[in-house]
Amino acid sequence: MSDQKATIIDGKAIAQTIRSEIAVEVKHLSQTYNKVPGLAVVIVGKRKDSQSYVGMKRKACAEVGIKSFDIDLPEDVTESDLITKLHQLNANPDVHGILVQLPLPKHINEEKILTEISLDKDVDGFHPLNIGKLAMKGRDPLFVPCTPKGCLELLSRSGISVKGKNAVVVGRSNIVGLPVSLLLLKADATVTVVHSHTKEPETIIRNADIIIAAAGQAKMIKGSWIKAGAAVIDVGTNAVDDPSKKSGYRLVGDVDFEEASKVAGWITPVPGGVGPMTVAMLLKNTLDGAKRVIEH
Repeated sequence: MSDQKATIIDGKAIAQTIRSEIAVEVKHLSQTYNKVPGLAVVIVGKRKDSQSYVGMKRKACAEVGIKSFDIDLPEDVTESDLITKLHQLNANPDVHGILVQLPLPKHINEEKILTEISLDKDVDGFHPLNIGKLAMKGRDPLFVPCTPKGCLELLSRSGISVKGKNAVVVGRSNIVGLPVSLLLLKADATVTVVHSHTKEPETIIRNADIIIAAAGQAKMIKGSWIKAGAAVIDVGTNAVDDPSKKSGYRLVGDVDFEEASKVAGWITPVPGGVGPMTVAMLLKNTLDGAKRVIEH
């Protein structure tokens, strides 16, 4: 194995560039129409990870000038109270995007809640109609899910073309695997989805020009599974024990970064790869939703 080093795709830097572009557009809306985009972030309960994600999203809004509406509901909120709250936000003209932080508590039907969000405020892109349009040729959803959109943005801003390439998506979740495979298909890649029932996943992955790893399995994809020069986008964030860290753990991706970075042409680090892009795309979706309303 040669010591050829992969180009590290700096998601943090690319996300910062995108946030600066968004800030300029928000300022323009504010100066021209005296209106700014508004994002409602709804969180139910006190899950630590959810609270940390929501905190990041609200802080990012403030940084680019998007008004954030903070809706914090107790763990035991009833489904109907949550739906009432969503209907209020749907009706509020200052709110252009509504995000419900997942997962929701067990007693609430996630699918039902996501369907209650107004289609033109569904900045997470999880409404069945948005996903349905994403799946159909010649149709465009109003919003594309943030993490998949961030993955394709990392490829395009790194100068990696997708058209005609073999792309392998590892994982088939509704949040990442499925929508990212649909987006790659829209971008004219030849797409294979690898999942828990796939026979000989390494044989399939080794054939990929582009790998999107979103399985939620720490370091599952080894260097030997990767074709020389392939582009690797690692969506995984897995906590592994690390006594040397103050928290007692560190985050690793679904790809063995040490091994993979010796073989791949491009690779995203964890943390600092896909994560910051997810938040940047949420801001972009909110801006786009606001522009549709304010400029027309």
